[in-house]
Amino acid sequence: MSEVNKIDVDALETQEWLQALESVVREEGVERAQFLLEQVLEQARLDGVDMPTGTTTNYVNTIPVDQEPAYPGDVNIERRIRSIIRWNAIMIVLRASKKDLDLGGHMASYQSSAAFYEVCFNHFFKAPNDVDGGDLVYYQGHISPGIYARAFVEGRLTAEQLDNFRQEVDGKGLPSYPHPKLMPEFWQFPTVSMGLGPIASIYQARFLKYLDGRGLKDTKNQRVYAFLGDGEMDEPESRGAISFAAREKLDNLCYLINCNLQRLDGPVMGNGKIIQELEGLFKGAGWNVIKVVWGSGWDILLAKDTSGKLLQLMNETIDGDYQTYKAKDGAYVREHFFGRYPETAALVADMTDEEIFALKRGGHEPSKLYAAFKKAEETKDRPTVILAKTVKGYGMGEAAEGKNIAHQVKKMDMTHVEHLRSRLGLQDLVSDEEIKDLPYLTLEEGSEEYKYLHARREALQGYTPKRIPKFSESLTLPEVDAFKPLLEEQKRDISTTMGFVRALNVLLKDKGIGKNIVPIIADEARTFGMEGLFRQIGIYNPHGQNYTPQDRDIVSYYKEATSGQVLQEGINELGAMSSWVAAATSYSTNDLPMIPFYIYYSMFGFQRVGDMAWMAGDQQARGFLLGATAGRTTLNGEGLQHEDGHSHILANTVPNCISYDPTFAYEVAVIMQDGIRRMYGEDQENVFYYLTLMNENYHQPAMPEGAEEGIRKGIYKLETVAGDKSKVQLLGSGTIMIEVRKAAQILSEEYGIGSDVFSVTSFNELTRDGQDAERFNMLNPEAEQKTAYITNALTDAVTVAATDYMKNYAEQVRSFVPSSNYKVLGTDGYGRSDSRENLRRHFEVNAGYVVVATLSELAKRGEVEKSVVVEAIKKFDIDTNKVNPLYA
Repeated sequence: MSEVNKIDVDALETQEWLQALESVVREEGVERAQFLLEQVLEQARLDGVDMPTGTTTNYVNTIPVDQEPAYPGDVNIERRIRSIIRWNAIMIVLRASKKDLDLGGHMASYQSSAAFYEVCFNHFFKAPNDVDGGDLVYYQGHISPGIYARAFVEGRLTAEQLDNFRQEVDGKGLPSYPHPKLMPEFWQFPTVSMGLGPIASIYQARFLKYLDGRGLKDTKNQRVYAFLGDGEMDEPESRGAISFAAREKLDNLCYLINCNLQRLDGPVMGNGKIIQELEGLFKGAGWNVIKVVWGSGWDILLAKDTSGKLLQLMNETIDGDYQTYKAKDGAYVREHFFGRYPETAALVADMTDEEIFALKRGGHEPSKLYAAFKKAEETKDRPTVILAKTVKGYGMGEAAEGKNIAHQVKKMDMTHVEHLRSRLGLQDLVSDEEIKDLPYLTLEEGSEEYKYLHARREALQGYTPKRIPKFSESLTLPEVDAFKPLLEEQKRDISTTMGFVRALNVLLKDKGIGKNIVPIIADEARTFGMEGLFRQIGIYNPHGQNYTPQDRDIVSYYKEATSGQVLQEGINELGAMSSWVAAATSYSTNDLPMIPFYIYYSMFGFQRVGDMAWMAGDQQARGFLLGATAGRTTLNGEGLQHEDGHSHILANTVPNCISYDPTFAYEVAVIMQDGIRRMYGEDQENVFYYLTLMNENYHQPAMPEGAEEGIRKGIYKLETVAGDKSKVQLLGSGTIMIEVRKAAQILSEEYGIGSDVFSVTSFNELTRDGQDAERFNMLNPEAEQKTAYITNALTDAVTVAATDYMKNYAEQVRSFVPSSNYKVLGTDGYGRSDSRENLRRHFEVNAGYVVVATLSELAKRGEVEKSVVVEAIKKFDIDTNKVNPLYA
């Protein structure tokens, strides 16, 4: 907007508008005024008026003093309890540090956020019970000592456990951050690495709506809380899905962003104001934004500020200065903040330096926080974010308070500990003699504090955090025979992707678990031949379908419904993975087991969302990830950024991820059935499955008799091809199995060499099995020694393995292969676009290379002449001077 247009050409008209707004606020309330303004702004936008972006309000609390509800708790008792918990939280880290084990630990984050959690523990967090799953809380990772400290005061953790903070090897300790894997009955969600909590919580809130929309569970009373750091909001995952949350009207979601103005190394935004930036960001995305900037002491000063200078000063002061003020003292604040204008200096003329320094930021004031959380609870049709201003290391004084070093502080000298005791008012509980022992404090049974703490939790359904490690419902699961059509020879050539789609349809129609199936797609349903699901079971949309789809006249039209079963996430792998994790852990969060199948381009799986795959393992997810159009050469037209030859290498880094590279439709069916049995059957194993699927159509034979065990274990004999000379073993998986089978025929017909052809469904599982056997043998030398499954399956004949993945994938099993002549072919190097035939020649995994590799190994044994190998190289037109594809 130009300076000319900013000139008020009709001051009277402007005043009329302002008076009208003031009248609405006075007579009908703020919400009515907000509604009218939204309508005016929307109309202005439609009329082409240039709208301001990043709209922010003054740097004061969103909820006026006169609209704050009465605080329902006893502030004095709560302060006492909070002080004890804050003390214990610091003692946990200090006592661990005294062991000189270089354990690390964080104290400052919880000290800045203690009031948030205590207000919620006393008045908001509902624990899981028999009726519902309670509220789902994503705790900020670095504050874990504070949550442990409260659980200790509640009697849920022991002093021995606290003393073993970050010492978990022998099973007595507490993890550094929230880890469900390590505390399966305590933490619900992992929230470190930073950025995981924000996006995961959004899709968790949406999944609750999904369950309700489908009539599977009444989740209307459940809320999702995510406690985040202002520094954490730099992560793309923290901001990337906030507009989605507003679009879905997730009024069951509440963010609390701890704005202590500091990230790990220094200010989040020293030259600006992070609260203002976040306000503009979230408002623009459609969220309800509540700022909690100042404590009640500031209310008095603002009321006295008839000149408006204090408000001006608050608005113009930047975060770098605000941080410095809290690292100094009251005299410094008087001179450098209030002293900037005569009017503001006069406001505090009758206050001592100590009183000035004692003015609280809003995030340390329970009444302000309660008002904010209550408002969030009452807000409908949109998520809420509370921006609460705090001081990093609040109460820690010279040791850390407001300092850039605060995040890394894990030790305090005794002077600082004594200061903390005084600041928290705990002199009566910690004597001068006791303080050197860094004691944990408890609540005396029968005391007012003891009764209050337990009564508040009883009113909120029990103690939390609390996790359900196993679901109570017993599911009726399908047997392998349910997939009988896929176990037989297919009448026409199909891909394993189509085999999966057919298997999924079997499950969707299953009377026992059909309703529990959650298909998740990142906008590739038509690519994978899954568009039939649109009409069959519908796409979930909380608003239903308020338009007539363009393809309404065809059978598989794009059908959206509030009861839809498919989660269509758009071009959003991170969001889709978040949805999958929410569904894959529903057994724990909702005591309602759901079976999610997330299908995606394999290249965009583990590589793109690897941190979330690790999070899924930590969170004990159960479900299926399907990497479609997998392999380096099967996706022939897409090129370097689309062709996956390494996802199985990445999948194997997640300990509880079970991965397979099936070749045939019957293998897909057997693996899926076995996965459902393991994850949702009697044992309820905490594993999840990754299957790669191909888009290449080829002949699908019937399942060989007795192959089931081998399919599950990772290897079985597919066929024997006769030969009157040597006999070799050829191993293949995925789409390259077709080349291996061609090679077996060539070896037989042109060289008289017989082959046992093995389908290897999982080199990863075979490797784990072999390593487990080796470990047992090393540690139990006098026991009957174990043998790897693949060792028993093979002989010492020449063995050649070929896959559509990096050589490392099949190389893993070398030490378990009986033969000293084991040759691996793989697709190392960047992908590229071409025909499948040319790609397999380029990566040296086609039938010709399998033949040459086999002859080469036989030549090493003296079973064929080297000249035979040379002739084969010429026969298959192999360029011996071409660049290694790894470097091409």
